[in-house]
Amino acid sequence: MKLSTSLARYGLIALSCLSFPAFSQSTDTIDLGDLRYREVGPSRGGRVTAVAGVNDQPNVFYMGATGGGVWKTTDYGISWNNISDGYFGSPSIGDITVWQANPQVLYVGTGSDGLRSNVISGDGMYRSRNGGKTWDHIGLESSGHIGAVLVHPADSNTVYVAAIGQAYAPNSERGVFRSRDGGESWEKVLFISEETGFVDLEFHPENPDVIYAAAWHAVRKPWTIISGDEQENGIYKSTDGGNTWNKMVEGLPSFAGKIDLAVSPAEPDLVMALIEAQGDEGGLYRSDDQGQQWDQVTDNPRLLVRPFYFLNLDLDPTNADVVYVNTLRFMKSEDGGKEWRSLGTPHGDNHAMWINPNNPDIFVQGNDGGANVTLNGGASWSHQFNQPTAELYQVEVDNQHPYWLYAGQQDNYTAIAVPSLPPYSTQAGSPAYIQDVGGCETGPAVPSPVNPNIVYANCKGRFSVYNKATGQEQRYDVGAAFMYGHNPKDLKFRFQRVSPIHVSPHNPEVIYHTSQYVHQTTDGGKTWNIISPDLTAFEPSKQVRSGGPITEDITGEEFYSTIYAIRESKVAEGLIWVGANDGPVHVTRNGGETWTNVTPEGLPEGGRVDAVEPSPHDPAKAYVAVLRYQLGDWMPYIYRTNDYGQSWTLLTPGDNGIANGYPTRVVREDPDQAGLLYAGTEYGLFISYNDGETWQSIQGNLPITPISDINLHRGDLILSTMGRGFWILDQRSALQQFAAEAGKKGVLYPGNTQYRYRYSPYTSRQITSYPSYPSPGMLIDYELFEDLDQPLELDIYDAEGNLVRAFMSEPDTAGTEEAHNWQPDMMTGEIARAPSGRLSAEAGKHRFRWDTRHASGWDDNPQYAYTGGGPSVLPGKYTVAIRVGKDEFYRTEFTLEIDPRVADAGVTMEDLKKQEELALKVQQFMSVVDKQIYNWQEEADALKEKSRLRGRDAARLATLEKVLESTVTAEGAYPERKFQDQVSYLYYIVASADQVPGKDAFDRYAELKAEWAKIMEGM
Repeated sequence: MKLSTSLARYGLIALSCLSFPAFSQSTDTIDLGDLRYREVGPSRGGRVTAVAGVNDQPNVFYMGATGGGVWKTTDYGISWNNISDGYFGSPSIGDITVWQANPQVLYVGTGSDGLRSNVISGDGMYRSRNGGKTWDHIGLESSGHIGAVLVHPADSNTVYVAAIGQAYAPNSERGVFRSRDGGESWEKVLFISEETGFVDLEFHPENPDVIYAAAWHAVRKPWTIISGDEQENGIYKSTDGGNTWNKMVEGLPSFAGKIDLAVSPAEPDLVMALIEAQGDEGGLYRSDDQGQQWDQVTDNPRLLVRPFYFLNLDLDPTNADVVYVNTLRFMKSEDGGKEWRSLGTPHGDNHAMWINPNNPDIFVQGNDGGANVTLNGGASWSHQFNQPTAELYQVEVDNQHPYWLYAGQQDNYTAIAVPSLPPYSTQAGSPAYIQDVGGCETGPAVPSPVNPNIVYANCKGRFSVYNKATGQEQRYDVGAAFMYGHNPKDLKFRFQRVSPIHVSPHNPEVIYHTSQYVHQTTDGGKTWNIISPDLTAFEPSKQVRSGGPITEDITGEEFYSTIYAIRESKVAEGLIWVGANDGPVHVTRNGGETWTNVTPEGLPEGGRVDAVEPSPHDPAKAYVAVLRYQLGDWMPYIYRTNDYGQSWTLLTPGDNGIANGYPTRVVREDPDQAGLLYAGTEYGLFISYNDGETWQSIQGNLPITPISDINLHRGDLILSTMGRGFWILDQRSALQQFAAEAGKKGVLYPGNTQYRYRYSPYTSRQITSYPSYPSPGMLIDYELFEDLDQPLELDIYDAEGNLVRAFMSEPDTAGTEEAHNWQPDMMTGEIARAPSGRLSAEAGKHRFRWDTRHASGWDDNPQYAYTGGGPSVLPGKYTVAIRVGKDEFYRTEFTLEIDPRVADAGVTMEDLKKQEELALKVQQFMSVVDKQIYNWQEEADALKEKSRLRGRDAARLATLEKVLESTVTAEGAYPERKFQDQVSYLYYIVASADQVPGKDAFDRYAELKAEWAKIMEGM
């Protein structure tokens, strides 16, 4: 078949009647100032479907994650750094291409080619001219998913793109596109139909005018995946740089699905194709004459597992008999594809590879666990615990200290938990914190609110109880039947791959689990009761065996008409809201005895109710978030009811802050402030201060990635993402709005209860900068309405009104010789005012962290004298006041609680009071000793500078040298520790842990004081 370019070229932005992402539409964004989200893991990677490398720089590789953006390594995979944040509008990566003539030139096509049910749409093409430091967006915004990008080997401005198109709806921006000006403009040089795009492209290795292209008819629906057809799928070839195309047919299957192509410079006229086809026609094909005639090499079914998801073929660039297939296993053939063996990779489910042509034993490979590099042909690999690209379905939290976060991690063999702060020290670093908690990749994993060792887990509808103390998982499946491979219409219970579990906020023994029914247990899953009828739309036409017309795929991922969200009201027991993945919303007000269909009027049918949110303030009020992009509808849908669902208000019409193109996954109401809403969308996080009337982005330093769930716990804002793991905004009160008092220059936000933890924020000597653990301390958030023309002062008082610490935004006398010689007065409580670069006097939101310690003592470096790091203050009530000059403009009260683990270990407040008293005494004594020894040393040095010492001066120098020898530790290996070090060691053992000091510590303090008195008598 011959297609003329005049027929093939279409306008680039012409869309069907369905809506697609409007990535370019701007939103109102709140400047978060100093407020930062922090990433808390897990550090193990997620799915990688695109990789690339540099021929002449074997240490440099790139990877593209399905929801985590583009990452680069320059050390053979020892560390990876994100290079797309701040530039890309979508985190889903389809292909990465390096122009080898100048590897500073990179092209990236967004939108993964592994069309799972939850695949994230791309937003077109990006180009970098400096190795990924900066990027330009270069069009094809509506191409959906890009399978391949080719750059002409002699001209970096000539680029070809294989656009699969939108996964969920027909669209015209699919086909083969060409740019001759580096992406400034594009022409569509090959187009088949609005449901058939192109998934792969290859140049002839010696003639870039010869191009091979693989067409793919692919359609995703929530209940099925369609891959292939007889007319439109196939392999196309151009011999004139893409101007005209012919379909290759000789020897190829007439009915084909997904196809991947491969060529090798070792045999330039050879082209191979891995083809999804019916029966034994599927398999590996080869042509030795540039595609004119094809022969099947093998129909080995191991090469064709889940082709819509895998099906990736590569040839060794130096030996075309060496063939690789990335599929469920990583497969290798050394005889041109006849015989195969599997190679072990750090993680299963393999998707992509790039081989260095200068040394084919060096390559990078991408799989469901991330990217890994080998330098020896796959005998060993770099690890995957250095790339935080986890896809997480939800976030649950427990009541431990510190609390842990739980979720199902896509492509992991269990659900996982990670801590919000370091709970203990590990030599293996942060990967040692990742706990297995039962279930599997889909989750959820819900900890018991009364025993965090017990986790209620799910694996694709299979309920279990995991005990962290024993490491065993007890299984209590509803129905006890394995659902894989079944037509859902034949199942007694239809459980979606992600089936919710919810513990009643009124009774921790009551647990809910959902199929098309609501199931309830009060004995940990041993027995289940059905407390609802079928609460789904249940259209028989959607109850089908997923997959076709070639390959079935029935893992529960596409089971339609199941309950996808459930929550019981925190303010009214028995008031339960549920939402189905095919649209309906139901409520019961009597614990399940009767149910009412309260689906919002005007909500289009069939969407997935991704979240239900009963208001924590008003039992009549609730919210739902509905996701419809899997039906080709990219509108955001968040609804609110104030009357138990009798009527609803659409809070996201597309023009009040959340734009069309930002599908909504979750909505939560702040438990501390009614009407304060948080919404997670496919491309970021939003907030509403007026119960959804208007929205603003609060993206801050969050990467662009789907926000899959939101949890509000202990004053924190906690997020799960589908591509970048868990994130926390500590102390979310700074996001709340408060009425400013007339004439005030700013506001000091109220602080939630915080805990006096001790931990090291550094878990090991890691190259990676994640997870992000802040130093222990109390967060103090304030906002200035304008730049101040005077220094800002921040004072902290204890419950008795004593000034504990004092800070200022600009240096005064601190750091000068005057401050250096100043001595705090323990009797009057006079303390130094420490300058801090973290205390800002500029307009905007600011976050200051007080280390919850008294000021430190004297130091021979004026910059460190009387600053931070002194003894810990006691738990209790503290007041923070902010001043400009003498005018105080706000104060607020904080509560600093004892670490509950410390209290459980038997340490009392009286113990801590004794510790504080002794630590302060030892610190003051240490300051006296250090300062006096410093002065003696200065005096001795001055005497030594004199040309001749006689009489009194000589005697004085001898006295000084003697006392310095007895008080200062000599340099060298293992010297005897002298008096000065003995005092500092006493401070260390008194102040380094929460404890009452031992009797010997008190005795040693008295002993050292007496010894010092004798030393001073001799001076």
